[in-house]
Amino acid sequence: MKTKLLILLFAIITLHTIKPLSAKAQTIAREATVKITGEVTSPLEINLKELQKFNQTTVVRKDKDGNDHNFSGVILAEILQKAGATVGPQLKGENLSKYLLVEASDGYQVMFALAELDKSFTDRLIILADKMDNKPLPPADGPFRIIVQDEKKPARCIKQVTSMRVVFAK
Repeated sequence: MKTKLLILLFAIITLHTIKPLSAKAQTIAREATVKITGEVTSPLEINLKELQKFNQTTVVRKDKDGNDHNFSGVILAEILQKAGATVGPQLKGENLSKYLLVEASDGYQVMFALAELDKSFTDRLIILADKMDNKPLPPADGPFRIIVQDEKKPARCIKQVTSMRVVFAK
């Protein structure tokens, strides 16, 4: 009887402890933003709600175990265009020395030449994802993650994205 009571008490304490953490994680995800700054004419701050206003795109990417996953989000070039970055016909000459520096919450950074993101230069899709397999990204990956279609290594599929900055290489 005493053992059953202890198990019940443990279960109640565990349930009350887990629920607030889950709610807290959801609140953090809702409030999270990605800042787009640097060589842009209209710096942006995008949250999950704002991201849904863009055209949504799905990219299939394998995980480390070789399983396919469908990631949904927005093509980076569209976000950069809204921020006033140099894309399309203006991406020539010295503007080809611009790059995008993406940073995660833990300080990890990756970079992309702007030409890698522009549809006039490539057919590869690179998105800012907020969903995997029609569900929000797991907390360890999101709420925002860059997904690079068909890149052999996942090193630039940066998790927990917090900022993107357009910079001249010169």
